[in-house]
Amino acid sequence: MNRILLCAVLAWALLVGSGSAARAAQTDSAAAMDTQRFEFVSGGKRLVGFIDLPAGRPARAMVVIVHGYGATDVAGRTSYHDLRSLFTRLGIATVVWDKPGCGDSEGEFDINQPVESSAEEVIDAARQLRDSRLPGAERIGLWGISRAGWIAPLAITRDPGIAFWISVSGTDALENFPYLLESNLPIEGRSAGETERLVDEWRRGFEITSRGGTFEDYMAATENLRNDPFMALFGGGAAVDESAFTIEQRRFSSGAFTVDPGTGLMVYVPAFAERLSRVNVPVLALFGEKDRNVNWRSTAALYARTIGRNPRARLTIRTFPDGNHNLHRAETGGLREMLTMAGHQPAEGYHEAMTDWLRETVLN
Repeated sequence: MNRILLCAVLAWALLVGSGSAARAAQTDSAAAMDTQRFEFVSGGKRLVGFIDLPAGRPARAMVVIVHGYGATDVAGRTSYHDLRSLFTRLGIATVVWDKPGCGDSEGEFDINQPVESSAEEVIDAARQLRDSRLPGAERIGLWGISRAGWIAPLAITRDPGIAFWISVSGTDALENFPYLLESNLPIEGRSAGETERLVDEWRRGFEITSRGGTFEDYMAATENLRNDPFMALFGGGAAVDESAFTIEQRRFSSGAFTVDPGTGLMVYVPAFAERLSRVNVPVLALFGEKDRNVNWRSTAALYARTIGRNPRARLTIRTFPDGNHNLHRAETGGLREMLTMAGHQPAEGYHEAMTDWLRETVLN
C-alpha cells in the first residue's frame, strides 16, 4: 500500500525537479540547440517527444533521457532543460519522450508501469534513432534517474549497441520505503523510538499485504503510521482504499510481485545483481549524500561488487555531500524540503562531474 503512495509523491517531486532553475536561462541557451519532434512505436503505441541537436555542428554522441517515477510533460514543462543544454553544449544530442498517456503519446498512463515495458521503450527508441542516421546516433548512451536505475540495465543487457550509462540516484533491487521513513522521520521531529515504532508498523503492514491478511488487519497494524502527519505528504495517509489493498495483495499471491526472504522487502527486478554484472559499458554513478529517498550507500555498494568487478565495464562512482535525491543542493535532503524547493541549484560539482566524464569517456 505505501509503495503506491510512495510512487505518487516521488512522481511529483521528480516532475517538479526536472524543470530546474535553468528554465530561466532557456532563452539564452536556445540558440545552442536545434529541437526536432521525435516519435516512435513501442508496445503498439506511438510515443512522442523531441530530439535536441547541437546547433551549427554535428553531434558526436546521443543521450537518451530515461525518466524516474510518475507522469511526464516533456514539452509543457521544458523538462530537463538544464541537462539537455549541458549535453548539447558538449556536442551531444539528447532524446526524451513522454510516457504512454502523457503529452502527445498514445496509451494510458500507468504509474506502476512494469520496468520491463519501460526498458522496451528505450530499446525501441534506440532502434528508431539508429535507423534515422542522425548525427550522434552511432553512439547512444543513457542518462536516467531513480527508477531508471532498474530500467537502464535491462535495456543495456538486451541492446549491445547502447554505449554508456549515467546513473543518477540509482536503486538497488528492493523496496526502499523503510529507508525513506528512517531518513525522513527524524527530520520531521520524531524521536528514535517513535521512528522505530512507525517503521515497524510499515513492515507489519507490508507483511500483511504480501503474505496474507485482511484489510482490517492492515488498518489495525498501521494506525499510528497512517495518522502520522508525515504521511499526509503521500496524498493518502489514513485514507487507504480497500480495493487498492486487495489488488496489491493479489499481485503478491499470484506471483507477479515477490518478496526477498532475507529482508522481507519487495523485489523490483529479480536477479538484479546478475543483470548488473552483465553491464559491459562505461558507467558513471552519481549519488547525493543527502538522498533521503533511496539508500544510495546500498546502491553504490551493489554497483561496486557487480559492475565494478566486470573487466568489460568501467565504473566511476561520485557522491556529492550537499545533493538530495534529485542532485539538487539541499540543507536536509528531506522529502518535505524537496517538494517545496524553489529555484533549485545543482549539487556542487554535479554538472562538472558529468562534463568531465563525458569528455574523457565518450568524446575522447
